[in-house]
Amino acid sequence: MIDLTVSVRPDADSPEYVFRLVARDGRPADGTTVPDPEAALAAVEQFGEAIFFPVPGPPKLCTQQYGGPQVAMVTGTIDGRPVDSVFSRTDGCEIARWNAMAPLLGGGTSA
Repeated sequence: MIDLTVSVRPDADSPEYVFRLVARDGRPADGTTVPDPEAALAAVEQFGEAIFFPVPGPPKLCTQQYGGPQVAMVTGTIDGRPVDSVFSRTDGCEIARWNAMAPLLGGGTSA
């Protein structure tokens, strides 16, 4: 079962948008409010393990590019495992994480 709440703020002066993804048996379930539930669930299934439960490893080299002021917080559970992640677009690595999970974060890659 997946039950995730996503809070997205396009910038510091914008209102916060809140979405929810609830999935049972590999399908979006009642209570889901993300704009594209199927795409959000597919992103979680494809990238969620590496993004929400990363294995420690060597430090990553990230390009020093700024993708924008957007910030998203994802909390909840995936198969009983707690999720508490922050997404931003502050460098190349964070932009890649954001783009991978864009359907969960409420939209396209620039959300």
